Amino acid sequence: MDAGAGVTPNLLVTPEELDGERVVVTGEPYRHIFRARRLDRAARLRLVDGAGRARWAEVVELDRQRAVLRLLEPAPSRDPERRVELLVGTPRPERAAWLVEKATELGVAAVRFLATERAVRGVDRKALARLGRVAGAALEQSGGARLPELSGPHSLDELSELLPSGAAAFVLDPAVATPLAAGGGRSAAVLVGPEGGWSGDEMAALVEAGVRPVRLGGRVLRVETAAVAAASVLLLAD
Repeated sequence: MDAGAGVTPNLLVTPEELDGERVVVTGEPYRHIFRARRLDRAARLRLVDGAGRARWAEVVELDRQRAVLRLLEPAPSRDPERRVELLVGTPRPERAAWLVEKATELGVAAVRFLATERAVRGVDRKALARLGRVAGAALEQSGGARLPELSGPHSLDELSELLPSGAAAFVLDPAVATPLAAGGGRSAAVLVGPEGGWSGDEMAALVEAGVRPVRLGGRVLRVETAAVAAASVLLLAD
């Protein structure tokens, strides 16, 4: 659903703030919610903590620089029941930002960047912090309550630690006939190769580790498009 008039605004706060009785809104969040969207006193908002919790709140004080919110009862989280993680050969920075934004909107639980043989330079701490801000804005826009875990760069040698326990693990491969099946309740991890594709040794190691090759269709997709398409198949079918 697109954000717009009549849609209850969402605001990302800290877990400590969500446990309190009042939250003071200033700075850019204040300008976006109370100037651009023109919320008034007694309006209701939905506050989320990025860890899966949400509460309703109402505006009890409002002036030209800040708003004070009184926290109310718990609100629905709106997060998917199924846990889906994306393990992606690191794309270029602008494409990584688009991927994180769309993955957050869909409710992906984690995006982990892989340092593969043909990937571009790995993400660093500064890049992950920037992507975290992208995810925060996307969470507020989409109405979820849980931020995705962002990490990397990871080596494929870490695969056994990266894959969620008990999850179905898939690797996208346009050369195979088996499609990625829609829906399902079991948690899942999808591995997406870099722009240059997996090397032969990398694909062999993935298959040996029990990762199942699947395809999305007959077209060749960019890394970030393939990752978001796969997450959509797994999360939006139910």
